[in-house]
Order: sequence, then C-alpha cells, then structure tokens
Amino acid sequence: MRVSITKPISNPEQFKQQLLTWAQQFREVIFLDSNSYPQQYSSFDCLLAVDAFTSLKTDFHNAFDDLKQYQQTTKDWLFGYLSYDLKNDIEDLKSNNFDGLEFPDLFFFQPKKIFVLKGNQLEIQYLLLCDDEVEDDFNEIVESQSRSLGTKVESAVSLKIEQRISRELYIEKVTKMLDHIHKGDMYEANFCMEFFAENAIINPLEKFEKLNEISQAPFSVFFKNHKQYLLSASPERYLKKVGDKIISQPIKGTSKRFLDSAEDQKSKEFLESDAKERAENIMITDLVRNDLSHTAQKGSVEVEELCKIYSFLQVHQMISTITSKLDPQYSPVDVLKTTFPMGSMTGAPKISVMKIIENLEETKRGLYSGAVGYFTPEGDFDFNVVIRSILYNQEKQYASFSVGSAITSLSIPEKEYEECLLKAKAMHEVLQ
Repeated sequence: MRVSITKPISNPEQFKQQLLTWAQQFREVIFLDSNSYPQQYSSFDCLLAVDAFTSLKTDFHNAFDDLKQYQQTTKDWLFGYLSYDLKNDIEDLKSNNFDGLEFPDLFFFQPKKIFVLKGNQLEIQYLLLCDDEVEDDFNEIVESQSRSLGTKVESAVSLKIEQRISRELYIEKVTKMLDHIHKGDMYEANFCMEFFAENAIINPLEKFEKLNEISQAPFSVFFKNHKQYLLSASPERYLKKVGDKIISQPIKGTSKRFLDSAEDQKSKEFLESDAKERAENIMITDLVRNDLSHTAQKGSVEVEELCKIYSFLQVHQMISTITSKLDPQYSPVDVLKTTFPMGSMTGAPKISVMKIIENLEETKRGLYSGAVGYFTPEGDFDFNVVIRSILYNQEKQYASFSVGSAITSLSIPEKEYEECLLKAKAMHEVLQ
C-alpha cells in the first residue's frame, strides 16, 4: 500500500527544478513534464518517480508477455520504456543494424517514491514509509538548489557530432524508398538517421534543462537508469488509456517557426493546406484506426481531430486525434502490443515498411521511436513517442540523437533531408 500526502507549493516552476535536482541521487529516475502546454488530455503538470522497489529489464523475446505479467502482478505505478525493437516480439522481424547505445529493449520499475504536481498542489506517494521520511525528503527538496543555480557543469570534452548517413547517401536511400513506393511495396515510410558523438562527457541534467527550455514540449522526459539516460523534448503522444477510453495522437507534418508573426502565420497556413503533409497524416490516421480496432468495442473507433495544426517553440506540427473504447476482454498491455510500434514512426503497410527501413537505415533505433510512460494502479497508462530526444550511455561515453521524415510518392529527397535537419536543430544546439 502507498501512503499519500498532499502539500501546497508556492512556486511550482521553481519546485520542479528543485525536485529534479534532488532526484539525481537515485539510480532510477523518471521525470515527466507537460511544460504547461494546453492539451485536452493532460493529467498533471509534472510527475517524478524514483528509486526502484522492483523492476523488469529484458530483451524483445516475450517482452510484452513479461510486461503483462509484471503489470498484473504489481497492480501499482510502473514507469519505463518500450524500445522500437520490441517489433521483433510481435512480428517475424530482426534488428541487425549498429547499436552504439546498448540499452535494454524494455525496462520498467515500480518506484518507492512518487511526486505528482498539479497547479500548486503536490501529491506525494511512498511505498515502505519510514517515520518522518516524507517530511525529511520534502525539506531536502525545498532546500536543494535549482538546476539553474546548482548543477551547471560544463562538459569536460567538446563534442564532435557526426552524421551516420551523409547528405548524398540519404538522397540515394530515399530514392530507393521511392522505388519501393512506385512498385507498390509500401505507401509511406518513416526513414531515420542518427547523429552521434563518441568520447562524449556531458552533464545529462544540464543538457535536459537546455533542451526543455528551448522546446517546452508537452511530453518532455528526463529518464535515468543507472548510467543510461534519455533527455526528451517530445511533442507527441503515442497512446493514453483513461478507464475504457484509448487516445492516440500521431504527428505527421512539420513546418518551421519564424520570429516574424506574419511569416510564422504563413508557414502555419502552408502546412495546413499542404497536400503531401495532409496525405501523410491521413494515411497514418487510417493505420492507427486499424490498430485500435484490434482491441476496441465494435464501432467505437473515432477520429476526434483530423490534421489539426499545433504550434511548439521550434516547429508547427500537424496532429490527429483518434479514440476508441476498450473491449473488456483485453488488458492494458494488449492495447500496446497490438498498436506497437506506433504508425507515425513506421509507415504503411506496417510490416512491409519495417522490413524495408531495417535494410536502408544504418542504426538500430533502440529507444528512439519507442515510447516512455507509465501505468497507474488502476491499469490506466500514458506513453509518449521518443522523438526530439538525446540518448546517452555514460559508461560508453556515447551520445546519440536521431531524426526522421515521412517518405511518400510526393517526396523530394532533398526537401526530406532539409526537414530532418530542422528537426535535429534543437538537439544539435544543446549538445554543441
């Protein structure tokens, strides 16, 4: 049983910083920040979970069955991630590309300590409570210096960021993808490439602070599992479950932000009316509708929003919202298994596309284009899509971020390459 205590917070933004600074002492940390982004399905302003009581770490073999058993046995809060390569558990697929990060395919933990901030109210939930532990921890958090004051340690080594795929090779590979489309092997595919730095010594907390400051995305994550880190400024929700309602919000379609308001509005309107971007989004919306139908009550799959434009600090994005009602015969993990990997990061038809992109990409995706999130004790969940993110293996001194774009019959390889560079901008800036 968890003990729950509520406290008022006078300065929520400062407290968020203090909370994350305090959390660094633990081996397992997950910090989820909505950055006060206005969204219909938000549950909290920020959530921190630390210190594993139990955990599950595995490769892709029977990973979803293991997760289902873990979730049904604990019936508690669980936090963690699904890597893209869990596709190999669902279908007869392989991941043979280079992996510089070497994260487990799946990792979840049951935390001893949870902090949920909504407005100026903080809910604290502890397992295995000792006398005065909550008060001692709370005082320690409040007394800790915020990130901006206490944790700025510049990287000891300047990073040399390299590109796994050159511009010329990218154009060559996208041209091959267009051949597949023209042959009818697929309609759309998300093709990704990696940027990386070897001998990388960085302060993950400092880098997350910078990334979060310039992006302020609604699904931002600081994740730490010992010496493996995810620093994410994701704008995209993969899947959320509230009771029997399932919500998916795929992103397809990107345009640049401008300081000049007239130019910025023009960029937004161009995205809204762009035939290629709309076609991409509608194809993925159809794919998500099909995926959700596997676990939905008959006739319950609906498109709540189609091709709506949302603006973030770095880019404008085209987002659709698809919902369904869960058939009671299916478990929460069944919903994840029948929709994973998310259509926005694969393409259509899904299995054919995953085989083609495996052959053309140079890097194992791993946690990039996977999902990070949590289960509640009631079996609800919320997961993001791991994009606009930096991955870091401190032990191997390897830092990595990947970007991708959707390739359709209307794609111009050079323009797709430019879109990738636009998406890479924030991570590049942070690591440099």
